[in-house]
Amino acid sequence: MNTASVWIGIVVFACGSYALRASGVLLRARVKLSSFAEKTLDRAVVVLLLAVVATSTIFIGHDVAGPARMLGVVAGGICAWFKAPLVVVVIVAAGTTALLRLIGLVSD
Repeated sequence: MNTASVWIGIVVFACGSYALRASGVLLRARVKLSSFAEKTLDRAVVVLLLAVVATSTIFIGHDVAGPARMLGVVAGGICAWFKAPLVVVVIVAAGTTALLRLIGLVSD
């Protein structure tokens, strides 16, 4: 594969991505979704985000992550459940993971 074909692919995908984003903004007022479809799309976004969190928490590449990372995410999740600000959630999750790794209780 040569450099020109790679750049052509990048430009095509960039244009397609921009077209998808622009069509959502432009067609939002024209297309009316049913309440069932809107609820389903809202839930699909949550499921997708949870899947990303789960895979990045459990795996490092092809290996399973250690318990320190998982416990840090659980600590952050508990803070999020109690509606703590995002900064607090991130600091608690990172701090928990770092503390567990520092004391050697659990390691990755």
